[in-house]
Amino acid sequence: MTRPSPNARQRVLIVDDQSANIRVMAELLRGEYELFFATSGAKALEVVAANDIELVLLDVVMSDMDGFEVCRRLKADERSSRIPVIFVTAREETHDETRGFEAGAVDYIVKPIVPPIVRARVRTHLELKRAHDLLERMASIDGLTGIANRRQLDRYLEQEWRRAASAASPLSLAIVDVDEFKKYNDTYGHAKGDECLRSVGRALISVARRSSDLAARYGGEEFAIVLPDTAGEAMAQLTGSLLDAVRALAIEHSASSSAACVTVSAGAVTLIPARDADPASALETADKLLYEVKRGGRNHALHVDLMRSGRQRIESAQSVAGELV
Repeated sequence: MTRPSPNARQRVLIVDDQSANIRVMAELLRGEYELFFATSGAKALEVVAANDIELVLLDVVMSDMDGFEVCRRLKADERSSRIPVIFVTAREETHDETRGFEAGAVDYIVKPIVPPIVRARVRTHLELKRAHDLLERMASIDGLTGIANRRQLDRYLEQEWRRAASAASPLSLAIVDVDEFKKYNDTYGHAKGDECLRSVGRALISVARRSSDLAARYGGEEFAIVLPDTAGEAMAQLTGSLLDAVRALAIEHSASSSAACVTVSAGAVTLIPARDADPASALETADKLLYEVKRGGRNHALHVDLMRSGRQRIESAQSVAGELV
């Protein structure tokens, strides 16, 4: 799914199987929003899946799939469940309006439309969505580092796990630990320690930079990354880049036994999730690998590719290091 820039116009999808009706709505909203169009329910679902749609104006009566069913499907999908849906229809019976709200709509406009009313309702629901999204982001951000927190990590991993299991697509994840962080705090103080964690968080984001990637604070001095649609070779390369990115910060760590600067250790795993498995099992595997790295001297990573039954030791300053053993 593509993501708009923060300053982009909000994205509105108009769905109606009559092109004339679409033209009327488009003329009404053109210039204020980025508009998308669909003349069938199936096409509407495709457009939503491929774009970061922020509001849907939806007709009820359509030949392939009625608006009620489209709305139900949008609300059943985690990725689109929070998109406000406004029905715009000639059906004015009370039971139809009730069905619309039961399907998950936030509003119901009866044709013929009154332009100022339509504009006002669209504006109101987009403003409400923006405020709701802001509150959600604030609740999902780690206060110290400014990246995703554990709550968002757990939710996102669960969502991508289900998606990858359904599509039989690869999913990679890693747990990352700042090496000998307690010694760093003891030597340089907690204020420097906090700045160190913020810098490491930024380094993770610089590596896991696709819109579908998630870098999060896992807890204390531990971080995690979730990388959908990422196979073993790409994960090994990215893990090496992650180690390099942290070393490139050149944060002095005179108390470290592994290097003169701050380094990290990581346990990484790549797999195709099983439908009956739990994402906690993958986190547990990554955590065991991380523990093994710590026992083995820190400042490197272990990556297990369960798709190939392969295992790699990855060192800093290498794009891909280690042979499958």
